[in-house]
Amino acid sequence: MKRSFFIILVFISGMTSLGLEMCASRLLGAYFGSSLYIWAVLIGLILIYLTTGYFLGGRVADRYPSERVLCLITGSAAVATALIPFISQSVLSWSVDAIEHISVSAFLGSLLGTVLLFAIPVTLLGLVSPLAIRLVTSDVKRSGRISGSLYAISTCGSILGSFLPVLWLIPTFGVRRTFLIFAALLFAASLWGLWQMQPRPIWRPLAIIIQATLIGTLLMQLGPLKQIPNLIYHQESLYNYIQVVQQPDGTRQLILNEGQAIHSVYYPDKTHVLTGWYWDYFLAAPYFNKGFTPDKLHRVGIVGLAGGTIAHQFTQVYGPVPIDGVEIDPAIVDVGRKYFDMNESNLHVHVQDGRPYIATTHETYDEVVIDAFQQPYIPFQLTTKEFFSQVRSHLSPQGVVTLNTGHTQTDYRLVQSIVATMSTVYPSVYVFNVPNTFNTVVMATMQPTSMETFRAQLSQVDPSTTLGQVANEVLPVVQKGQPGNGVVFTDDRAPIEELTDQLLLSYIQGQP
Repeated sequence: MKRSFFIILVFISGMTSLGLEMCASRLLGAYFGSSLYIWAVLIGLILIYLTTGYFLGGRVADRYPSERVLCLITGSAAVATALIPFISQSVLSWSVDAIEHISVSAFLGSLLGTVLLFAIPVTLLGLVSPLAIRLVTSDVKRSGRISGSLYAISTCGSILGSFLPVLWLIPTFGVRRTFLIFAALLFAASLWGLWQMQPRPIWRPLAIIIQATLIGTLLMQLGPLKQIPNLIYHQESLYNYIQVVQQPDGTRQLILNEGQAIHSVYYPDKTHVLTGWYWDYFLAAPYFNKGFTPDKLHRVGIVGLAGGTIAHQFTQVYGPVPIDGVEIDPAIVDVGRKYFDMNESNLHVHVQDGRPYIATTHETYDEVVIDAFQQPYIPFQLTTKEFFSQVRSHLSPQGVVTLNTGHTQTDYRLVQSIVATMSTVYPSVYVFNVPNTFNTVVMATMQPTSMETFRAQLSQVDPSTTLGQVANEVLPVVQKGQPGNGVVFTDDRAPIEELTDQLLLSYIQGQP
């Protein structure tokens, strides 16, 4: 067989192995999120599969040094890859049920089972390079050069496999069709090899049928990546799996990835301003400053714009105050405008990561709202002492920074760490534990302030107004922030994922 065939097959195999890893991260992200721990499990197991494949590949190369065996291995890997989109949803649906029934063993088992979906194809792909080296090497004196060249070719394929799904295939075709595209390419290369070897008559029609089936699946209507009630729109973007659901009363909700939180709410009647959730609390923050009146709010910054619920509330309550909304995902911005009426003329949308935006903007804000979640985690770079110092440099003398975080019924370690961190930058920090939720809103002020001033000023607001209703929500729960033994997050050390996972684990196990 020509050496050019081995080069192509090794290249496509390397591309597929990394492509599977990138697709696996998106597939898991839609159900488990994309935390550092999820990535660690994914990368670690992929490496185990490849290691197993390399080991077995050496054994197979010595016992069965055949081009036909190589093509059968890559063809089998292609078929196993093509099966993933069709069997994964049942496994992932089981994982959702496990979470709902608060079963740790089932949750961890489903996560492991999901990653095990990739054991067969990735292990088979690990066999390719050792076997190809054995087939190409005819002169022992050149074995080093040949093996180095083939591994370099495989690595070049892996480089393409890391960028191609992220930059083009997944945003354009979706994660499941991306699996099928890689499977079709790999099987086509395998079929080409089998065709050259003049196999038994049964191979050609069978291989052609399989390849035709793979290509046909690319044209199938696969439906949403996951099934949830009342879904009216879904999209896979560069950053998220975006879902919009519409309740029977017309209320729309923005759900991202694993769907364990609602990121925006839209009420079609246009008169419904308050949500009864933590978003309402941000409206009260400026009242910590003595003598504050609504006309003194000149500019608001929102990091984590999502579908624009917060921007809509500020516009309804404070009028057309300039608002800078920062959202990293342009697809979410488009969804916000189309499904959540995020079209306020005073809203200036910046498609950018929140940290670089704060570092480079020249604007000064009376309030900065931080509501960015890669559920259930707050991006660590938005929780550190250095970040809050950057925010402080863009606040007016009466400025306030607000942030949403979480707790369990008895575990407030994450809240304490956020309070401890903000207390190193701001003179006064307050917490609001939102009733009947696991949300805590933390607020910090540029000037020394007090709860007495906050209560006195909000108590004077007309109870029949929207702000009066906000006062009824926030006044009973406002507390002075107590950092206690909370960890101060810095850019160098911010174990926010570890703390969040400990909260989740203790909650799932029903422990205090």
